[in-house]
Amino acid sequence: MSEISAVTAVLAAHSPHLSFPRGAANEEIALRWIHFVAGVMWIGLLYFFNLIGRPTLTDLDSTTRLKVFPVLISRAMWWFRWSAVVTVLVGLRYFTIILQADAVNAGHPNLLWEWFGLWLLTWAIAYVFLYPLQMPWKGAMDKIPLRALLITIVIVAASWVTLELNATPESSNSHLCIAVGGGLGFIMLMNVWGIVWRAQKRLIQWSRESATSGTPMPKEAEGLRNWGHFAARVAFYVSFPMLFFMGAAEHYPFLSGILR
Repeated sequence: MSEISAVTAVLAAHSPHLSFPRGAANEEIALRWIHFVAGVMWIGLLYFFNLIGRPTLTDLDSTTRLKVFPVLISRAMWWFRWSAVVTVLVGLRYFTIILQADAVNAGHPNLLWEWFGLWLLTWAIAYVFLYPLQMPWKGAMDKIPLRALLITIVIVAASWVTLELNATPESSNSHLCIAVGGGLGFIMLMNVWGIVWRAQKRLIQWSRESATSGTPMPKEAEGLRNWGHFAARVAFYVSFPMLFFMGAAEHYPFLSGILR
């Protein structure tokens, strides 16, 4: 063996062995990576708002708060709402890949769209009930524990219906876990755009006007602030089971396709 061949053999033995796959695997890893990065931004900001942002702003005096709030929240909300969109859209594409594989294994490729349609319909109906439960109420419905209980019942019911509609002997653990975790993510996305952003953009505008002109905040501001905070708090708690189901999809096979 020549010296060059010997050196080549030594380098080959001590170099990392890389073999990149081709085809669908590349799309899947790209989707998962983007999903993770955008998801970290989204959930990280959600935790920041709930654990740090609101308590800190509440501790500031009113003059300082009016200056800090519109600058901080307007920037944070931009990343918050768009990272949520990217996370969900990329996740939906990855979900359809898993559904397609299970549908092919079941011998009925059209099951992909049946499963997906029923999944989307289930969680959309669930949000029809969840949205009013997060609105400001008077009387008995103003009690947060009662509303939290009703919200929990709706989410558990939607999760159970999702599993019932998606379960077949060919349904994988990933399919069923993401059906639940993705549904919870869908609820969180709807809260971002349907409640939190709607409330915050008006509060940002009012805060800027108040800081500039010295006029007091409108009477509606406190109610709008509480509405947005309650929706953000709901998303905060929903994120924990959502993350569990997403992690369990590949690492904790506890859901069987034979649930019927």
